Amino acid sequence: MMLPSAELSSSNGGGASGLAALPVFLGRKNKYVRMDDVLPSEHEGDDGGGGGGGGGAVHVRGRQSSRRYVFACSVFASLNSVLLGYDVGVMSGCILFIQRDLHINEVQQEVLVGCLSFISLLGSLTGGRTSDAVGRKWTIGLAAVVFQAGAAVMTLAPSFQVLMVGRLLAGVGIGFGVMIAPVYIAEISPAASRGSFTSFPEIFINLGILLGYISNYAFSGLPDHINWRVMLAVGILPSVSIAFALLVIPESPRWLVMQGRADEARAVLLRVTDTEDEAKERLAEIEAAAAAATTGAAGKHGDRNRTVWQELSRPSPVIARMLVTGVGIQCFQQITGIDALVYYSPTIFRDAGIATERQLLAATVAVGFFKTAFIALAIVLIDRVGRKPLLYVSTAGITVCLAVLAASLSALARGALPGGVAVGLAILTVCGFVAFFSVGIGPINMVLSSEIYPLRLRAQAVAAGFALNRMASGAVAMSFLSICRAVTVAGAFAAFAAVSALSVAFVHLCVPETSGKTLEEIESLFGGGGVSVTHGGSGEVELGDAERLEHKRLVSHGHASS
Repeated sequence: MMLPSAELSSSNGGGASGLAALPVFLGRKNKYVRMDDVLPSEHEGDDGGGGGGGGGAVHVRGRQSSRRYVFACSVFASLNSVLLGYDVGVMSGCILFIQRDLHINEVQQEVLVGCLSFISLLGSLTGGRTSDAVGRKWTIGLAAVVFQAGAAVMTLAPSFQVLMVGRLLAGVGIGFGVMIAPVYIAEISPAASRGSFTSFPEIFINLGILLGYISNYAFSGLPDHINWRVMLAVGILPSVSIAFALLVIPESPRWLVMQGRADEARAVLLRVTDTEDEAKERLAEIEAAAAAATTGAAGKHGDRNRTVWQELSRPSPVIARMLVTGVGIQCFQQITGIDALVYYSPTIFRDAGIATERQLLAATVAVGFFKTAFIALAIVLIDRVGRKPLLYVSTAGITVCLAVLAASLSALARGALPGGVAVGLAILTVCGFVAFFSVGIGPINMVLSSEIYPLRLRAQAVAAGFALNRMASGAVAMSFLSICRAVTVAGAFAAFAAVSALSVAFVHLCVPETSGKTLEEIESLFGGGGVSVTHGGSGEVELGDAERLEHKRLVSHGHASS
């Protein structure tokens, strides 16, 4: 049965233990308590009823220790994401000084800025296979090593050609790191807080962007042949901390199960869950899902050795629906123009009327603060409000901001808008764009992509989606200046607004709500054969039904034995 929190407190007799438990439940978004929050008393009935009908009592588990550990693991796994953000943010200012120092032309600027996305897709595709082969944890370490090498080459580059070699290495490292972080975090996190934890890579990307903007502003006063090198060198620091992280974080229990190392998986689950019983339940669920994925693929296609890429390239209807959702959300995140805005925000502000380089860089710092602040808000809301409502708010808000930005730039070009008003509107709409992006489609893109696929396909399906994400990002970044020259900056953002309007329809038609479900349950949302869940009359899968049924079984067992 679903237990209202009011019933829980009354079952505790209204005493101190019941009052102490109240804050745990006041923060929940509905009146029902999850099965993993309450357990039948282990000693109920041992003393003849425990005085006053205690046989049916339940108690609330302390969950802080395991959640703190998962929190720490999520932070360490996300450190590589700072690298992508920092590179994106710092390059928006570096390019101004690289142009003067190395005397590169506009096409070389576009190639230098946009190639990172295309190069990182190679890293993400390779990272999927690598993480399946050597594990999620060591792929995180490999990403840091490759990026460090690339950043060092870029810092010391004497020419555009050498700079591109460093960019190649850095891009591969970023592709590895950004692809594996959400997969790893999703596989170690409990269902109730998976959305918040899996959003960590996105907040670290935004933190990296902000640090890149601040680095631009801080070092812009140095000579042109030194300042951009110092800016790039600072980006090495986050990757150094990964060496310590590898000593702290465990391997993914789901990857360990896929390798037949169930004992090691159980040891990890004991550290990320609250009780030994919960660890056993999660291990059994993971093993069942892994076995179902393997036997299902073999039975359907008659070939147990069929590769993951063969399954993804010729998907079943269920997997095809997952790919539409996962790949679609990855592409829409980029083709609405976020990277064009971040990379070329000084160009946009200059077009709006801001004149000096210091003012341009200061305005981009403001954008970075907005982006980081609202991603923090998303982490608070994503498991309380749900994925889909935040996506609606995000995509609709982005559409409005892009349309207003395009209209204001167009009016300024025609002389119909005073310069001061144009500058204000440009800063307001750009900050609004990044705020709506960061509260929804920015972090939720990673969350959805890492939780909707079956265990057997997860790493490489996420890698494929992220590769397309990087391809879309690269196409936008490498073509933005040329598009602006052809149709003006206002025309470019009008096109982005039209694409953003399509993303609202995509969310409505193709994105299910996954909040509160285990990774194994989510497959059922797409018509797959994951862990069975109960369907309500509306056809929607209720949150946590499988867990509540298990709770009912445990409570009934407790009554029977008392």
